[in-house]
Amino acid sequence: MFRTKRSVLVRRLWRSRAPGGGGEEEEEEAAAAAEAGAVAAAAEARAHVCGGGRGCCCPGKAGRGGRASAGAEAELKALTHAVLKRLKERQLEGLLHAVESRGGARTPCLLLPAKADSRLGQHWYPLPVLLCKVFRWPDLRHCSEVKRLCGCESYGKAHPELVCCNPHHLSRLCELESPPPPYSRYPMDFLKPTDSQVLQEPGDRSHWCVVAYWEEKTRVGRLYSVQEPSLDIFYDLPQGNGFCLGQLNSDNKSQLVQKVRSKIGYGIQLTKEVDGVWVYNRSSYPIFIKSATLDNPDSRTLLVHKVFPGFSIKAFDYEKAYSLQRPNDHEFMQQPWTGFTVQISFVKGWGQCYTRQFISSCPCWLEVIFNNR
Repeated sequence: MFRTKRSVLVRRLWRSRAPGGGGEEEEEEAAAAAEAGAVAAAAEARAHVCGGGRGCCCPGKAGRGGRASAGAEAELKALTHAVLKRLKERQLEGLLHAVESRGGARTPCLLLPAKADSRLGQHWYPLPVLLCKVFRWPDLRHCSEVKRLCGCESYGKAHPELVCCNPHHLSRLCELESPPPPYSRYPMDFLKPTDSQVLQEPGDRSHWCVVAYWEEKTRVGRLYSVQEPSLDIFYDLPQGNGFCLGQLNSDNKSQLVQKVRSKIGYGIQLTKEVDGVWVYNRSSYPIFIKSATLDNPDSRTLLVHKVFPGFSIKAFDYEKAYSLQRPNDHEFMQQPWTGFTVQISFVKGWGQCYTRQFISSCPCWLEVIFNNR
């Protein structure tokens, strides 16, 4: 039977949908189970449960639920096909490239009418949310759960006539826990003297942060100065442009370090935005973040936050960081302070419930030092 190129693209896209169902019936059944007291079973089924209470700030591991019922699957398929068949052939090709590369390739925006909502079950979804639900997060329910990436044409636009529906131009928002679990707290540490000396050296102040890459207790390579508002930090990224960790010369022969290094993959995206600095986990494994502005200002310890793949977190807040300084502290503007540092570990976490008590025991990690001037 002869098939057009458009129909082939639609079929390939449907086959590339995110695993884990996506039907409303399954979600409603999980909610009912929770209300009935089946907490243990519902913890695995409900999308908005926070990662097992282990310092995770992301509402569940997306895309790992069971398959939806046959009726819900058929409804989702029909709705998805109806949306995809409205797209031009070039738009279908761009969307397929984005989905198959898992966001690793640079793909154009998929601009569609902003008011073209679609009904699935008893709920109405904007097109960006629907396509994210199909291709990335089957448990996604509302547009407030996602954040648009700064490189997207629709970023920062309040009420556009056309909105980008490329699912890899959005990220899932992390929700911070309150109060945080005490076991994952980690004592504050301070900047390394070498880093402090580098930041105090006279010269170009146009950079807004510098990044240091560490393997356990050894720093690999030089400090990377960041001037552009967005930076990709990766090991292996198609069309990658930024801080490539794979190009650094490392003498570490540890099997664990080499194993974790190979899992960094697409890495993270570090973005300076109006409200602070955001970290987007582009890799296929969790990352762990410690920042003074993510925690209680009165705390003497900092919480280590676990961020799942595809999720974003506001890792640093300039306004909050300045408010954390001591009043009339004249030395504050003369030297770096630990509150202007964010530490990020790839794959492996640290804290009281891990064999690694300190981040210097983690195989591969970053230290992001912000310019406080």
